[in-house]
Amino acid sequence: MTTPFAVPELPHPRAHLTSPVTRGALSLQSGLLAAAREFLRDNGFTELLPPIIGPVTDPGNRGAKQVDIDYYGHRYKLMTSAILYKQASLLAFDKIFYVAPNVRLEPVETAGTGRHLTEFHQLDVEVAGASRDDILQLIEDLVRHMARHVVAEHTADLELLGRDPGAFTDLINSAFDRMSHATAVERLHDLGHGQSPDAELDWPGEALLSGKASRPFFVTDYPKGSRGFYDRESREDPGVLRNFDLIAPEGYGELCSGSERESDYARIVARIRETGENPAKYAWYLETAREGIPASSGFGIGLQRLTRYIAGLDAVWQATAFPKLVGTVSP
Repeated sequence: MTTPFAVPELPHPRAHLTSPVTRGALSLQSGLLAAAREFLRDNGFTELLPPIIGPVTDPGNRGAKQVDIDYYGHRYKLMTSAILYKQASLLAFDKIFYVAPNVRLEPVETAGTGRHLTEFHQLDVEVAGASRDDILQLIEDLVRHMARHVVAEHTADLELLGRDPGAFTDLINSAFDRMSHATAVERLHDLGHGQSPDAELDWPGEALLSGKASRPFFVTDYPKGSRGFYDRESREDPGVLRNFDLIAPEGYGELCSGSERESDYARIVARIRETGENPAKYAWYLETAREGIPASSGFGIGLQRLTRYIAGLDAVWQATAFPKLVGTVSP
């Protein structure tokens, strides 16, 4: 795995695109996407084309900066996540998904983690009326279907990449484990890692827990204040969010984040104010919520991160054709 803070030198596009490793990884990625679309369509989902710009975007991204553009005299954003638009899309269909591009100017210290790009894609899914338990089962079934497809149909790519199909035996045959954020913090403290109980799991902590697992697992119930205003706060356990991360094994870390969504207008406004932001910034979204948006749950899987894990790559930039790496100027 790449050592944190050691910024890799990207190859020239010709060398990267003609590399057998790149071709193998992108072939796997194509197979993962084909399997995901098959699974979701067979389960009643409608694929929509996601927005790329908007007046606001997801505010909660671990210190990443947003990119502003001039949109006919108005200050718009490139999407860091289309989560607000996913909620609104449920006014048209009860079950939707995007293959969505995202741009996040990540902190420079993430350049050598092997896990961060400034331009990447997510498989974004949202389901009206779904609980968190519903959506966790959906993710597990989806990821299992994608892995099973790769093992069955992409043996040559796995062999080229030196990836043992046996690495996915537990994933395919066993239920994903679940632990609360509080339990994860306790385990990290036992391992000598000083994880804050009030914050998201930091990247070294994620890697520690990930390295001890043989299949993906969920971390649930993050503390309020650690995530965005759209993550629903538990009514039974105030201060705890009805959200989750999916963590890959073998030290690969987070693959996916999601939650039950806050859909009540007054609660959304209160949560926005708690973050110190002006609700007027979210005018179109709040107007939609005032008229009523469905209660829902959803998630976003990082496609390059999932490809990296399945392909057994050192770094996530190897799982994209034209990588944009933190702090590195590239085509």
